[in-house]
Amino acid sequence: MTDVHSKAIRSYNMSRIKSKDTKPEILVRKFLHLNGFRFRIHVKTIPGKPDIVLPKYKAIILIHGCFWHGHPNCKDFKIPKTRTEWWLNKINRNIAKDISLKKSLIDQNWKVIILWACQLEGGQKEHTLTSLLRQLKENLQ
Repeated sequence: MTDVHSKAIRSYNMSRIKSKDTKPEILVRKFLHLNGFRFRIHVKTIPGKPDIVLPKYKAIILIHGCFWHGHPNCKDFKIPKTRTEWWLNKINRNIAKDISLKKSLIDQNWKVIILWACQLEGGQKEHTLTSLLRQLKENLQ
């Protein structure tokens, strides 16, 4: 199967995908700030430069894009029909890195909270953010 876009258009489209300051990240950061939480972003001294670090709560929030991190059983995770093997290798490497990073952070006594981009859309958004708030408050006690 061939790509529906030319190589130049596909390259341009892929170059526009951000790894930092994504819409789901900004949504969570605004929510946390409105609820009185103070945090740091992309801290270089912490493994993986986590999306959101809440030092007071010894908590880290990682916001995973469903496609890039291989969210199982998610509508947003579809394996491309072109270069399938390459994409599967890339996504599987990301998943392996995610597992290793989470273990490393837990070993350093961080509470790791993973949010998937699809959980921050539509009807799930409010439930996800409320659950996040609860988890952080439980971590303070």
